Amino acid sequence: MNSQIDATTTITDPEATEATDITIPELVAQVYERAPAAERGRMLEQLLRPLGVLSLVAVAGGMFAKIRLRSGWQDMHVRLDDLQLVRAADVRTLVDYVQQVSVETVDGLAQWLTTSSLMSTTAAAALLVTVLVQRAQSRRAGQDSGSRSPQRPG
Repeated sequence: MNSQIDATTTITDPEATEATDITIPELVAQVYERAPAAERGRMLEQLLRPLGVLSLVAVAGGMFAKIRLRSGWQDMHVRLDDLQLVRAADVRTLVDYVQQVSVETVDGLAQWLTTSSLMSTTAAAALLVTVLVQRAQSRRAGQDSGSRSPQRPG
């Protein structure tokens, strides 16, 4: 696997006879699709938090702006009837956008998934956690090496 993992990284399954390339947004969408309603709601809440209303209007035809405004701005809780409207393709689009605004929010799904007993049993969730942790570590390593650059004498 590539040591540099970013928002556009594709994940290749070495166990498959034909390589299957999948992006992080696609993996998140798969996890969302297989999750029970309560977990879907928590996942959406985490992904929606860093985005403002104008950003949310631009994603998936404004669906997420409506959900965010209906569920309350300060103490957001996605309603069950709203979850029925959200498809995996919508989540994929949302994750694609959120990664541009706050990659840390998407990486934070790894921590959420590892603490969720329901989610830790799916293969897609396990792969997603692995990829997100590697990406976060790679980003931190890049930041650390950048901060240790030699000082030029002044």
